[in-house]
Amino acid sequence: MLTLAADIEVLARFGRALADPIRCRILLTLRKAPAYPADLADALEISRTRLSNHLACLRDCGLVVAVPDGRRTRYELADERLGHALDNLRTAVVAVEADKTCPDADEKGCC
Repeated sequence: MLTLAADIEVLARFGRALADPIRCRILLTLRKAPAYPADLADALEISRTRLSNHLACLRDCGLVVAVPDGRRTRYELADERLGHALDNLRTAVVAVEADKTCPDADEKGCC
């Protein structure tokens, strides 16, 4: 069973991973299917060096794993439930965005 401290660390790592748009794009791409770094770099139109740095961050956060495949390495989500979590986060954010609960949202620019 996870302790509260472990739960907080897991959420912080997830938040750190999602804090960068490129890492979000990588996760959303891997949500569909595993991929090789060269293919990811081409699909996301970023350099392989930049992709490598982001993949290292995602590995360190425990969200993706590198799977040896002959001479190549394939990347995939560390757990298939992460794909569902990403979908849930996307739809939750859309729902919150459409429902401004703060009465002063327009005035203060919040929420």
